[in-house]
Amino acid sequence: MCGLVGVVTGKDVGVCLYDALTVLQHRGQDAAGIMTSDGGKLNLRKDNGLVKDVFRTRHMRRLTGQMGIGHVRYPTAGSSSPALAQPFYVNSPYGLSLVHNGNLTNTKELLRDLFKEDLRHINTDSDSEALLNVFAHELQRRNKVKATPEDVFAAVAGVHNRCRGGFACVVMIAGYGLVGFRDRNGIRPLVFGSREGENGKEYMLSSESVALDSQGFTVERDVAPGEAVFIDVKGNFHSQLCTEPGEHTPCIFEHVYFARPDSLMDSISVYKARLRMGERLADKLLRQRPDHDIDVVIPIPDTSRTSALELANRLGIKYREGFVKNRYIGRTFIMPGQSQRRKSVKQKLNAIELEFRGKNVLLVDDSIVRGTTCQQIIQMAREAGANKVYFASAAPAIRYPNVYGIDMPSASELIAAGKTDEEIEKAIGADWLIYQDLDDLVATASEGNPAIKKFECSVFNGEYITGDVDEIYLRRLENTRNDNAKKSKKKKSSQHKEQNLVSDFQNDS
Repeated sequence: MCGLVGVVTGKDVGVCLYDALTVLQHRGQDAAGIMTSDGGKLNLRKDNGLVKDVFRTRHMRRLTGQMGIGHVRYPTAGSSSPALAQPFYVNSPYGLSLVHNGNLTNTKELLRDLFKEDLRHINTDSDSEALLNVFAHELQRRNKVKATPEDVFAAVAGVHNRCRGGFACVVMIAGYGLVGFRDRNGIRPLVFGSREGENGKEYMLSSESVALDSQGFTVERDVAPGEAVFIDVKGNFHSQLCTEPGEHTPCIFEHVYFARPDSLMDSISVYKARLRMGERLADKLLRQRPDHDIDVVIPIPDTSRTSALELANRLGIKYREGFVKNRYIGRTFIMPGQSQRRKSVKQKLNAIELEFRGKNVLLVDDSIVRGTTCQQIIQMAREAGANKVYFASAAPAIRYPNVYGIDMPSASELIAAGKTDEEIEKAIGADWLIYQDLDDLVATASEGNPAIKKFECSVFNGEYITGDVDEIYLRRLENTRNDNAKKSKKKKSSQHKEQNLVSDFQNDS
């Protein structure tokens, strides 16, 4: 899961992009990048690290121009190197750069076709670079000295014809404008807004509405599934549906964990959805254990706070903050590598003993993925003197890999895969475990926008909306994206990857 932003204004956009990326930092902590266009000249800064570390004053002085794009990266494929930081760039046609959130499900086929048929050089095995080159090839086919909005929309249509999976993208065309587009099912989020500038209307595209809010842009609407919007350098807005849209199925995990609570996604308030998660979970708890002996509800900071507070209110039980968080440690779920996650839990949280001593505690988290975090936190609660430790998850059990941009690719690393709730309860060391029901979770989001009837819930039910994910695909994903495979990948240089890729294609021919 990554964060992206694109801006067209009447003045230098570097600081605006920087500030927007800091607001989106929760979406990715591995790398950050900004590219601006100044009268056709492109300026780029990207590297591994947090936004505040990647960009220094000397970098910001060079990021001049009235148009630009930015990205914070979360490595779903596990690889982490400056070469994989975004934006990606190709010089032909016109000079194109791209930021991308999501995962393509046919990357291997695309890389083969780009090499053998389109005759394009791909420097990494990134699906984002493949997507950019597909767009570049489709735009080049128009064979125009100067591109028109119609040419841009035709190129996006070509992308939809060739690319499958979940994606939201912003492409900057040097000297022309920005184009934003979203997959035909709207799995990954993309919103745009505007504000009045000195020289007319200015626009921003972003993964979340909170980035627009922070920079004084008013949300216009979400980019529709299969739609592309194009804003030229003069601030003229164009939009067109570039493919037959599928059923609108946004990712439910945005509301569970990824998005900031002050964001609107597909017109749904993330904050209110999380409140409703707490309500529904409390109702289930009362059905299962009407005579419970819970003394206090304690959230595992930060994402679960909203749900935990409403759950406590519904139960009529005290809500207390029992853990103090070190805010200088990143989100453990999106850290690469299981050993790093284990280490980070202890660094991130410390228990307040007086809230646990002699009490029956209900800990509330947004979800349980690998089980690493909750297992250690339950132990911390016991060490702080808790009498009993119950555990509630605002989301259902995660039993299946994700293929659309969330780092849950290996079923063997998911604690709930192939286990009953009782087995998971024992594995994490809880006295009792309760999960949200899937129907209730979907209802918490759809209540915010009744027009959306279905959500992308594959990690809970194993149903992949794009229809191209089978057991063979999942086994291949398991072999290439588990933690051991990620460690092996890190040892390879970008040059070695490139040589292997070229060799594979030559052997295929």
